[in-house]
Amino acid sequence: MNVIDKCWRNNPFWRSQRQRLAKCSVGFVGKMTNNIGKDVTKYKVTDPSDDPLNPKQGTLRYGTTMIKGRVWITFKSDMRIVLQRPLLLSSFTAIDGRGVDVHITGAGCLVVYKATDIIIHGLRIHHCKSHPPSTVMGPESEVIPLGQMDGDAIRLVTARKVWIDHNTLYECQDGLLDVTRGSTDVTISNNWFRNQDKVMLLGHDDGHLRDRNMKVTVIFNHFGPNCNQRMPRVRHGYAHVANNFYQGWEQYAIGGSMSPSIKSEANVFVAPNADNKEVTWRKGDKASKALWNFYSVGDIFKNGASFNKQTGIGGAKPNYNPEQSFKVANARLVKELTSASGALQCSRTLTC
Repeated sequence: MNVIDKCWRNNPFWRSQRQRLAKCSVGFVGKMTNNIGKDVTKYKVTDPSDDPLNPKQGTLRYGTTMIKGRVWITFKSDMRIVLQRPLLLSSFTAIDGRGVDVHITGAGCLVVYKATDIIIHGLRIHHCKSHPPSTVMGPESEVIPLGQMDGDAIRLVTARKVWIDHNTLYECQDGLLDVTRGSTDVTISNNWFRNQDKVMLLGHDDGHLRDRNMKVTVIFNHFGPNCNQRMPRVRHGYAHVANNFYQGWEQYAIGGSMSPSIKSEANVFVAPNADNKEVTWRKGDKASKALWNFYSVGDIFKNGASFNKQTGIGGAKPNYNPEQSFKVANARLVKELTSASGALQCSRTLTC
């Protein structure tokens, strides 16, 4: 197991000690200790229906918007939730899908808007569709207006301290995961991204300078099969991309624009059988590309894969504090470390 999974999966009593998960995160998100404590409301989803404006008690939307303070959300049984409008998450919310098979689909899917201290764990999010401007129940039980939603599985907008772990994401109308508009302190770990054109966008657009402060860790994920591009695509900010398994691509695996800093460390890149073997893509003229800090350290390249490395000495250090730091494993271990990526199949005998 990787360092995150070792922290909780060997515990046979994880079902009765769910909040221990909050201390297992690493990378820029740090530890999720603000999500736990005696005052946390334990809320169980029993009803898969969805009312965007008047959420019923027992539904997921009620748990993410109507409960004040910290909440830890679990699910009574397997269920498929079809969202009628995008679902907003309040600060200090943990969605914990361990032990059941939870599918989320529909309009817009999950949105973290101006919220902090969020855990999204153990869900299957797929076939999310675009949605026109609308109103929905938002945090603090307030109805708020939303603009056009493009159809992402998970979208972060001006969010901070978000941990996205062990989810399976695929086949959405736009992308699978966007981190935008000043969002930062994010860890994306142990997820399985598959069957998607645009996978992961870090940074809103070339003109959004607030994203210069963005810091994202992308670790232990499985990309593919059938992913085209953006694994991730980075604008302005910093991304540490480590110990991920790449099962091919069409256009590119890692790329971006606006002189981001990217450290690709100890990943495994298996190139497609088609002609495009290059891992990287960089938008910009020669002068702007020269400003990039874009390094490959200890990566393994298979089936002819290649990485257009920046010349020079050094290389985009993450500079983690003690709470964030972790030891990057040798790339030879990556296939094993990512073998359980995605939503886990946890048995009723308490093993996971």
